[in-house]
Amino acid sequence: MTPEYNYGMPATLKNALDYLSDEWAWKPIGFVSYGNTSAGTRSVQHAKQVVTTLRMVPLGASVAIRIGESVENGQLRTDAARDAAGVALVDELARLAQALWPMRERARAATSPGPVPGSYARRLTPDDAAQVTVLQRCCWAEEAMLNDTTAVPALHESLEEVREWLANWHTTGIWLDGRLLGMVRARSVGTDWHLGRLAVVPDLRSRGLGRWLLHTAEGAAGSNLHRILLFTGAKSLHNIHLYESEGYQPVPASAPDGTVCLAKEIPGQQR
Repeated sequence: MTPEYNYGMPATLKNALDYLSDEWAWKPIGFVSYGNTSAGTRSVQHAKQVVTTLRMVPLGASVAIRIGESVENGQLRTDAARDAAGVALVDELARLAQALWPMRERARAATSPGPVPGSYARRLTPDDAAQVTVLQRCCWAEEAMLNDTTAVPALHESLEEVREWLANWHTTGIWLDGRLLGMVRARSVGTDWHLGRLAVVPDLRSRGLGRWLLHTAEGAAGSNLHRILLFTGAKSLHNIHLYESEGYQPVPASAPDGTVCLAKEIPGQQR
């Protein structure tokens, strides 16, 4: 909220915006102004120029209150039109905040550039369970058809089960404009580094995202580990070809029916 002050925004508001500019970057900002002749609208026009320069996003909607017409005995008079404008402002603020989420997310310190222009990678958390569940069911439906089975855990996990394993596995995701493009998870078991759930959205396959995710997961292996293990469907020939091209070889292991286990030594860690 900003008052009209010498036909411009108060200096204290300008100082506050400067101070909070990093925290508030790529957040929407709505204005409620009050005053006499212009009801604070000149102050809002000035403020919008400032916040735009600071990478905040001003709303088109605003609420202006003319004190002489709206205040009686120190209280705002009932005004259905003003109340409706306030509701519209908050509604627009909420919708724009959601639309700008990818911009705020990309600016987080824990992200790194992804393999697709404009994309970024970060560790996935239980808060990402909804997007992960959608990606799994999209990708493993095709795997189920290739391997003539629906007994694929990724197709049946509940949202809560996905949240649980996201808390326990080191999972990396690639994001673009708020969409999860791909992921891979990993964890250590003894001296082995187990990889799994390598997935890429169907419309972006054969563009190197899967290989990029594989390399990223391999690079996260600790120095005390000696071997990388992964499992895939026995009839998933495209997956097997990718892994063999990266140095993986089939190995005997206690694998679920219809799957094969592939492994490779971690460079510099051979025993």
